[in-house]
Amino acid sequence: MSIAITFRALPMILLGLTMTACGTTESVSGTTQNTTESTSGKTRFMPGGTIEQKVHAFASMNFDNLKQDMARGQGEYLASLGALLGVPEERQAGFYALTRDHYPVLIQSDRTTPGEMIAALSDALSLSPD
Repeated sequence: MSIAITFRALPMILLGLTMTACGTTESVSGTTQNTTESTSGKTRFMPGGTIEQKVHAFASMNFDNLKQDMARGQGEYLASLGALLGVPEERQAGFYALTRDHYPVLIQSDRTTPGEMIAALSDALSLSPD
């Protein structure tokens, strides 16, 4: 196996390992029990489902950048998170504003984990009137 092939395969290997390591935690499962509601444009995570795994992996791998984007209410990492969550284009501005306005709740301290942020975001989305 050449170095070029190894380096191209590395991101997929890391993603697979991250997804395996993340798993479903009770805190996320307890607060994210609903399935996708396509008519409202809000996404709920399915415990053990692929949406949750992708969101967990993405948040874990990009947490510092994601926190910065959430604090500003804009940015490529926040846009990617919105896409993973299935936020429709017409609701993206509201999603960005929600993360900015609820940032102190979503990221309560320097010790907040990606899983805790995801659970808090799920709660905020479920309470959002949009």
